[in-house]
Amino acid sequence: MKKIPFLAIVLLAFAFPAHAQGAMKNDAMKKNAAVKPADPELKVVLDSWNEVGRKLIAMAEDFPEDKYDFKPTPAQRSFAEQLLHAAGSMYYFTNPAMGQKPPAAEDPKRDQYKTKADIVAFVKKSVADGAAAIQSQGEKGLMTEAVYFPGQKARVLDIAYGLIEHSGEHYGQLVVYYRLAGLVPPESRPKK
Repeated sequence: MKKIPFLAIVLLAFAFPAHAQGAMKNDAMKKNAAVKPADPELKVVLDSWNEVGRKLIAMAEDFPEDKYDFKPTPAQRSFAEQLLHAAGSMYYFTNPAMGQKPPAAEDPKRDQYKTKADIVAFVKKSVADGAAAIQSQGEKGLMTEAVYFPGQKARVLDIAYGLIEHSGEHYGQLVVYYRLAGLVPPESRPKK
């Protein structure tokens, strides 16, 4: 009986050093493995722009047209007005990045975009125009300055990130609109 525990201890003593040596060898191999470099800034900002744009487009396409004028309270923008605001504000980046004046009005008017199809097309165009502006800048162009408000300059990159963040805020608000309308937003649905 006493031989089994002794034998088990001896076997464990020999097994663990081998395991520890193997683990140390794996750690050394991981340290010597090449570390993937960071993506270029142009790719990072473009990916971020397109990702928030993809989410807004998915909502614009998905939300029922008969609920496009839904407002959580009378003082708030409707679902359609939220989309128009988010998409229209993208031109506060796109226009200055392309050497043009920012939009004259903050929001496109709902009566200019009467149908869901009109709004979906505008959201898609806004996202695509911004992505094209980012790509046209190249890495160096992202660091140039542009006037984005009268008397105020900023780096093109900073304007882009500001509008990405702004679009994300409105995406979050639109999620609430979905929930209040008794719907599940596209990003919250189970993946197929």
